[in-house]
Order: sequence, then structure tokens, then C-alpha cells
Amino acid sequence: MTEKINWQRELLESGKFNDKFSKNLLENGAKNFMQGIYLGYMYSRWRKIRGLDKDDPIENKGQMQSSFKDFEKKIK
Repeated sequence: MTEKINWQRELLESGKFNDKFSKNLLENGAKNFMQGIYLGYMYSRWRKIRGLDKDDPIENKGQMQSSFKDFEKKIK
């Protein structure tokens, strides 16, 4: 069973983003679009700090490239 991780609390406790603006954003959430962008940035930084960005690489299935010559053969 996976436990729910409160990434905002973890960031507050770690002190990585301890300025007044970031602290307010982590505690109260975003109020406008740009604050949402910054909150997303902090979430991606948290994932990178924890090493979670390497856990789920997306494999490219079904979009394998073929040559232009193969494409022309299919059209004719």
C-alpha cells in the first residue's frame, strides 16, 4: 500500500524554500496563475531532490521513426 506523501510539508521542513513568499505559497496554496507555475516548479524540485524523477521514465512505444523512403513506399 502506498502512503500519501505531503510534499509541501516536507519542503517546509527541509528549509530549501524558506523565504516568505515560498513559505506562504506552500502553506496556503496558489491564488493566481503565476503562483501556480511557481508551485509546480517547487514540486518538480522536490521530486528531483527525492530522486523520484528517475523512477518513472516514459518509454516511447508506437512512435518509432521510419525512414522517409519507407513513407514514400507506403503512399504509392
